[in-house]
Amino acid sequence: MVSHSIWIIGSSRSGKTTRLIEQFCSWINTEHGVHGLFYTKKAKLKTSTSVSLSLDIQQAKPGVLILSANDDNRRQLGDKIVTNTQGKYPVRVKTPLGFFQDDIVLFWPLLTQLLNLKAQFPVRLRPETEQELATKLWRSQLDTETLQRAGVNEYRLVRRILDLMQLAAYSGTPCENIAEVLQTGLEDNNVDLEPQFLASLLLDWRNWCLERGFLTYGIITELYGQHLLNHENYQQHLAKRYQAVLADDVDEYPGVVRNLFEVLLDQGAIAAFSYNPDGGVRLGLGADPEYMAGLAKRCQVETLAGATESLADRLVGPMVESLTEPMFLSGLPSIVKSIQTTSRAQLLRQTAEVIANAIKSGDVQPEQVAIIAPGLDAIARYTIIEILTKQNIPVESLNDQRPLISSPVIRALLTMMALVYPGLGRLVDRDAVAEMLVVLSRKPEPPQTPAPLPTNIDPVRAGLIADYCFVPHPDHPNLLPVTSFERWDRIGYAATTAYGEILQWLEEQRSQQELRLIPSPISLLDRAIQRFLWNGSNLPYDQLAALRELLETAQHYWEIETRLKQSRGAGEEILSQESIVNSQPSGFGSSDSTGTALAKPLSTTRFANVEKTPTASQSIVNNTIAEFIQLLRRGTITANPYPLRPIGSVRKAVTLATIFQYRASRRFHQWHFWLDAGSPLWAKGGAATLFGAPFFLQNRLGQPWTAEDEKSAEQTRLQRILSDLLSRVSQRIYLCHSDLAVNGQEQLGPLLPLVHAAVSMELETADTNS
Repeated sequence: MVSHSIWIIGSSRSGKTTRLIEQFCSWINTEHGVHGLFYTKKAKLKTSTSVSLSLDIQQAKPGVLILSANDDNRRQLGDKIVTNTQGKYPVRVKTPLGFFQDDIVLFWPLLTQLLNLKAQFPVRLRPETEQELATKLWRSQLDTETLQRAGVNEYRLVRRILDLMQLAAYSGTPCENIAEVLQTGLEDNNVDLEPQFLASLLLDWRNWCLERGFLTYGIITELYGQHLLNHENYQQHLAKRYQAVLADDVDEYPGVVRNLFEVLLDQGAIAAFSYNPDGGVRLGLGADPEYMAGLAKRCQVETLAGATESLADRLVGPMVESLTEPMFLSGLPSIVKSIQTTSRAQLLRQTAEVIANAIKSGDVQPEQVAIIAPGLDAIARYTIIEILTKQNIPVESLNDQRPLISSPVIRALLTMMALVYPGLGRLVDRDAVAEMLVVLSRKPEPPQTPAPLPTNIDPVRAGLIADYCFVPHPDHPNLLPVTSFERWDRIGYAATTAYGEILQWLEEQRSQQELRLIPSPISLLDRAIQRFLWNGSNLPYDQLAALRELLETAQHYWEIETRLKQSRGAGEEILSQESIVNSQPSGFGSSDSTGTALAKPLSTTRFANVEKTPTASQSIVNNTIAEFIQLLRRGTITANPYPLRPIGSVRKAVTLATIFQYRASRRFHQWHFWLDAGSPLWAKGGAATLFGAPFFLQNRLGQPWTAEDEKSAEQTRLQRILSDLLSRVSQRIYLCHSDLAVNGQEQLGPLLPLVHAAVSMELETADTNS
């Protein structure tokens, strides 16, 4: 039987997405019935009637499941489809995980029946909240000896264990089978931890979360792949909702998504998939390109080639040849140039200067330049941005997720909270108070007419006030009136007035807090923002993004706290050993009884059964605020503002990104500057590879990961990176290399032969011209 689904293969920028959209348009506007009636699934097709899906489909039931690899690409794909269909067809584009989450929530009543869970609305945990709660749940078991055997600190070990659960769910492996996979996978690895121990921790964590209605990415995926997708009633709903699948860049999808596609195809749906052999950007983060490629046998395969010879066609051969046979490297084209220095500091300055000179001379525009590195430390980002910005060349740092606590505005608001709520005095010091006074005394003038000094209290006066007026106290830190300072007249009228207003506002909030008139700490944050920061003026975009992320984080944090309070109210001993051991929902296997001594309560104050008195209740609230402040100060929460794309024309800025960020964003530029070209990190997975990821690939499930496997993976990864990056540049490549790395060690990475070849070509060209 001939399949009407298509499998589109092509390299980067070969037109795969465009071909997908064309296929979608042909589905909804076909005139010859080439399975145009797939929506009604009639066996015989009409050839005389034009069929349009949009005539039969309501807004709530689009009829076509459209998936994209990540959130940025999802927006772009949705915009392109709306543009090409002139907005006549309602589309909803989802990421695979977003689709799983929506359906888990939608069919939660079914899951509560299947697994005998408590009937409560599910709450998704953010990764940082997941990390915190899991750490406290496992803390008694992750003692010093265990951490020494693991060879990492507590934070990293907890993250690794949680990642194992996510990787298992992505591969379609039940949580109960993780121990079996790790038993064989960790045979030849220097990780002195029992697989049964790691698996028991995950089982305890999963069951604890489900008892309270908490969902993580790993739990969502496991519930969907192991229970919902296999349920007959759900499969019937899938058949009614989706009669077609459109999936872009399936080489970035986890293996469990193939199971979803198989179910839909078995039910008679038609599909269009795009696949990039040089993609696999998320390989190591749960993607399984090889397993997803198995869907091709159920489709008609189309291979796309570029209309003209690209830079990749000319350079991939010589560059890959240099990786395998560096002694026989053929000459590189003149468009490949080099920047070579001794130290990395010189390299950063010289690279920025070359870019600035090229832009000033008109050879290239800022938006046509990309700086790409295997890893970008804070020094490199700051140096490049500083040099280019001083020359009026804007720089866009892709996905630069800085910790919220790095923002002075956020630090000031946290200090303010510690001054209003009692019992938080140990979280406040004079420097923090001085910074708060500067930030909260911001003048309301709009940015169009900036004042010489943007705040009424400058740092010097703020320091004086903090030195003489701040009274530390573990429970009730206080700010005295400015007149308590003998020479308060030195402060000046503007600063004195601003300080008085801040002092009065803090006293009002303390009084209302004592009378329980502040509904929650979120309300206090909102009041401070409205009173001191917003105040009728326009805030810079980065501050707005940080403030929004702070409020969203606080709202999420107290939503979790509310759910935990409900569990306490039911008379439950939260996180007691007995409750977790006995909280195995039916439908899940029980954890091994060996090595499962459970953690201490998450907080002796927050999670013990406390007497229901105002004092005890307030103590819990204050302790929650303290933990929230400490969570932010650890830097585990970052600001990732939306929209990530500019409104209107593309921002005219130089792009600065890591290899992973650049490839995932699917960008394209005329000029590339490959920073640290001699670094060994070009072949390493780095932060884009999770611990244990190779164990959960379907083609080698549970097999040990040897040194030979690592060497082969590095070579394959490097070839994919080169092919992909070369497809995303059109005019010129600069190989930027320093002999010494930032730590002073000599750089001998796999791209070093390319650097030497480029230098040789430049010398030969110079000799010829002379």
